[in-house]
Amino acid sequence: MNGRQLIMLAALSGAFAVGIGAFGAHGLEEVLNKTGRTDTFETGVKYHFYHTLALGLIGIIRLVRPKWKSLQFSAWCMLLGILIFPGSLYILSLTGVTWWGAVTPLGGVFFILGWLGLFYSALRNDQIVVD
Repeated sequence: MNGRQLIMLAALSGAFAVGIGAFGAHGLEEVLNKTGRTDTFETGVKYHFYHTLALGLIGIIRLVRPKWKSLQFSAWCMLLGILIFPGSLYILSLTGVTWWGAVTPLGGVFFILGWLGLFYSALRNDQIVVD
């Protein structure tokens, strides 16, 4: 994915995070109270936002430094982490099916790999500013 595509994905992910967060706070209040998982849902929304911003940052770096091909790994890991970590927390919160909690750490592993991929890209490439 190029920088423009990553920024577009981050923009869509951010829009979904706002929508999901607002819907959770207003439209799903009764369901979340019933399952007792309001905090879990909010944790999903927080991590959704944090890593959406990271995905946008990776997109900006790709625009400035398109030759940093190693950022592809980081971007894919962030994207998979966004789908799996908050996604599993959303499902757990809404259904009360607790085994979804076992899926969540896999998303966390993808987040960690995404951040380490970003570190590796910066380590491997000595220039981050525009010439």
